[in-house]
Amino acid sequence: MELIDREETRRIGSLLDGITAEEIRADPDANYSDIAFAIERHVEHRLTPAVPRWHVDRSRNDLQACAQLLFGKDQVIRAAASLAAFGRSAHRLAARHLHTPMPGYTHLQSAQIITPGFYLAAVAGRALHTTERLLHTYRGIDLCPLGAGAMAGQELPWDRGRMARLLGFRRADPHALAAVASRDWVLEVTAELSLLATSLARFCTDLMTWGSSAYGLIELPDELSGISSAMPQKKNYPVLERIRGRSAHLVSLHLDAVLAQRNTPFSNTVEVSKEAGAHLLTVFDTLHSTLSLFTTVLDHLHFREERALALCEREYLGGFSLANLLTLEEGVPWRRAQVVAGRFITAAVERGLSPAEADPELLKAVASENGFDLARPEHLLTESFDVRRGLLRKNSPGSTHPDSVRALLAEQAARFDAAEKEWAANAQRTGAALAETDRLLEIPDTGAGSASPEGSDR
Repeated sequence: MELIDREETRRIGSLLDGITAEEIRADPDANYSDIAFAIERHVEHRLTPAVPRWHVDRSRNDLQACAQLLFGKDQVIRAAASLAAFGRSAHRLAARHLHTPMPGYTHLQSAQIITPGFYLAAVAGRALHTTERLLHTYRGIDLCPLGAGAMAGQELPWDRGRMARLLGFRRADPHALAAVASRDWVLEVTAELSLLATSLARFCTDLMTWGSSAYGLIELPDELSGISSAMPQKKNYPVLERIRGRSAHLVSLHLDAVLAQRNTPFSNTVEVSKEAGAHLLTVFDTLHSTLSLFTTVLDHLHFREERALALCEREYLGGFSLANLLTLEEGVPWRRAQVVAGRFITAAVERGLSPAEADPELLKAVASENGFDLARPEHLLTESFDVRRGLLRKNSPGSTHPDSVRALLAEQAARFDAAEKEWAANAQRTGAALAETDRLLEIPDTGAGSASPEGSDR
């Protein structure tokens, strides 16, 4: 707009670039303890000769909204990197256990044969799901508030589109009031993280259960374990308790942000612009520590394969298969087949028989009592209660069959690659934009304007 000349621009840029935390102090007399005023006065007091127009037609409202959103975008990019590391860790561990039978549990009871790979593919899937949802959220919040003014726009013809691009935003926020009144991006981001935290807590609960002495399915190295001062025989896993405990903060801090915004007028207010986001940095710090701990756990987790197989072999986990085979091979109606299978398993347990000791004559007798004559009871039992056959009997896409899990992991790997590529592009765009802004202000290139997938430091 030709309000200041190139030399004035260079001097202002140099003064802004030289600001340090030590120079910007809260001073109620000099700057009302307001960081925007502090920056403005830092520059003004050093501009000789003065540049009266350098801060004309400006407001703190859009400046602060923009600075906060720049911070938020940077933190979301960093969060995505932590989430990708966690998801990739689960993905790698899953790939190592496609053929390891273990009991799957419903209602905390042994239910069907699965594998750690099958379960961990769900963990990786939730991480991927959140990563992709955060990408959608990022696209929606990538709107620059700068140039919106106090609430109704500005009087000079600012090129808001160019301003947005020079700060790495996709475009300018199209509505001046929404740009300064809304902090929905805080709610959207913390909402996604609270949903993730809920899933993390559930996964962690399963690991806590599997690591108990009653189950004994997993083990962590001593470095990630604790002891009891009174009971030396115990090997505790407090790291899992820590992870689950921290996940609760992500849920409660989202609720804090929601409650701080509700029942407020739709305009710029301290309540919304300051208090509602007061714990945002804590949210991201908590997320990073939670994911870091969980990633470390997965990187060092050991599945006790012999123990898992023994648990499968002692339970009648093939009851569902037996009912299917009774229908498909012996012509027993499906609901009646479930009754026969259930009564057979009950009778076998009462006799103290393990699945490996299952008696074909007992199955034939139970079926006969229910009006059915079986042709091949021994074949039915062999097919139903052999653990490894049971694992391979699942044939639908998304099942625990090793081939199905392998295909799912391949799909997930491609989606992780695509998401990480987009996150890297977001970071690169911001870094390039800040570098261009520095160039226009004739600030020497120190590399600080560059950005990586982990985010920018500016």
